[in-house]
Amino acid sequence: MSFQDKIAWITGASSGIGEALAYKLNNQGAKLIISSRRREALEEVKQKCKNPANVHIITLDLVQTDQLAAKAEEALNIFGHIDYLFNNGGISQRSEVTDTKMEVIRRVMEINFFGTVELTKAVLPSMIERQSGHIVVTSSVMGKFGTRLRSSYAASKHALHGYFDSLRQEVFDDNIKVSLVCPGFIKTNVTKNALEGDGSKHNKMGKGQQNGMPADEFAKKLIPKILKEKEEIYIGGKEIWGVYLKRLFPRLLNKMLRNTEVT
Repeated sequence: MSFQDKIAWITGASSGIGEALAYKLNNQGAKLIISSRRREALEEVKQKCKNPANVHIITLDLVQTDQLAAKAEEALNIFGHIDYLFNNGGISQRSEVTDTKMEVIRRVMEINFFGTVELTKAVLPSMIERQSGHIVVTSSVMGKFGTRLRSSYAASKHALHGYFDSLRQEVFDDNIKVSLVCPGFIKTNVTKNALEGDGSKHNKMGKGQQNGMPADEFAKKLIPKILKEKEEIYIGGKEIWGVYLKRLFPRLLNKMLRNTEVT
């Protein structure tokens, strides 16, 4: 199995994990549609690709869920179908519950959960019709447990797991695969772009991200697991062990997290 001549749509492709995936998939012969809010940044990613002629740009904002069906139609019209939908776009949050406004909580959920669901539902009928497709969702280890300062972010990622675990069962007979990807600390700007409790930009690089795995290394590790159709994928450093501690020794994990510096 390979990505040669496969059609992949990547959201959040202007930086970080999405950008790294675009380069790796393009190098492997995939035909790409790359999306984010920033066209100029997407143009830069396209020009850095080995085969830019095989890269198409569609700008979108996941918070504008009422526009995503039209964006999906536009994407499907480019190549006629989509083999892989990489739901990678999203936003994080850095604030305590008592300091976080409800509009910030709703915005995080709107982007991370509702935007991802809306786009998936728009692409799904075409995959069912072809009896083929693979939906990849970038979650987080925060989709398996929570820490301080990330309540809304963790909630949005937990919601993705419930939704896409259910979807996986519903589309099994349609030969559609669903993979939930749980990165640990990856060196991207996710912390800098995170929302404060009042909705302002955090503008600080977290220590975990600063010392995290480079995005290109993450993408290199991820691609073989996607080709093997893994249902849930954990990639990162020692923070990945939190997933297993939550499952086997939840009280121990909670005690450890209470005594861990969180940035």
